[in-house]
Amino acid sequence: MEWMLSLLLNNPEALKKAQDEIDDYVGEDRLVNESDLAHLPYLRSIINETMRMYPPGPLVFHESSKDCKVGGYHIPSGTMLLMNLWAMQNDPKNWENPKKFQPERFLRLEGSRDGYKLMPFGSGRRRCPAENLAMRMIGLALGTLIQCFEWERPSEERIDMTEGKGLTMPKAKPLVAKCQPRRKMSKLLSQM
Repeated sequence: MEWMLSLLLNNPEALKKAQDEIDDYVGEDRLVNESDLAHLPYLRSIINETMRMYPPGPLVFHESSKDCKVGGYHIPSGTMLLMNLWAMQNDPKNWENPKKFQPERFLRLEGSRDGYKLMPFGSGRRRCPAENLAMRMIGLALGTLIQCFEWERPSEERIDMTEGKGLTMPKAKPLVAKCQPRRKMSKLLSQM
């Protein structure tokens, strides 16, 4: 969530597109709900693009169940393999302008994946079993924050996107942002 909001604050046109999409589909009389997420492709694209650029777990561990070849190298059965998802998902061979935040690149996809180029939750039988729950919760939380609040940076300076140290890819500097209730949502928010 912190990476997503940071990217949106640095790309206010994407934030505006997401707000417009939510306003057009959901309206002002209710909050985004789970059944709306399938009808909010730009919101899903923002989530996918953020997961591509800043995967929650940049390294994925797998053990080879039988002898195999990976990148021309013989891998014996029982070998622990580390996949660097961050490197794969930010590789210019896989993505055009990988350093640029472009949610639109995911609008053309039917599902949430693009082959084996986007794997923020791993892949195959051993991928994260909570992926669907996580994507729904992220969609609901981000959608509600976008729907209900006007967001802006605390100054004209762009949000620092430096990555911190750790297995879960934290930001080096925590996000600081300003928000206020959106005027068109004040009636709904005052009822809560």
